[in-house]
Amino acid sequence: MNCPCCSGKTYEDCCQPFHTGEKNAPTAEALMRSRFSAFAIPNGDYLLETTFPSKRKYHNRKDLQEWGEINTWTKLEIINKPNANKAEFKAFYTDEDGVPQIHHELSTFKMVQNRWFYVSGVFLD
Repeated sequence: MNCPCCSGKTYEDCCQPFHTGEKNAPTAEALMRSRFSAFAIPNGDYLLETTFPSKRKYHNRKDLQEWGEINTWTKLEIINKPNANKAEFKAFYTDEDGVPQIHHELSTFKMVQNRWFYVSGVFLD
């Protein structure tokens, strides 16, 4: 199976090792890609685990899992290559009503003890 993150690699050679905990994402971009794949699979546990610990209180596994389940995730487009801790992307999906949507975000990531976490995002038009 091709990886949902649109890397051109197979899921097994791309995001799966991050989702199973075999490896941690080595870069902010890899974490962003693996989180997109976690919405597509869906894997709410991974999404919560890769959210910065102090920000987890604003999210919950059930909602993350449900948002992944009710939408069909079709494409990830990286707008700007991530710098040290920020990445801009567009996530394309079809919502539960069959309407195509684009989630455009500038995300902030932080590394703690050699592990990347999603901190927050600003929605863009």
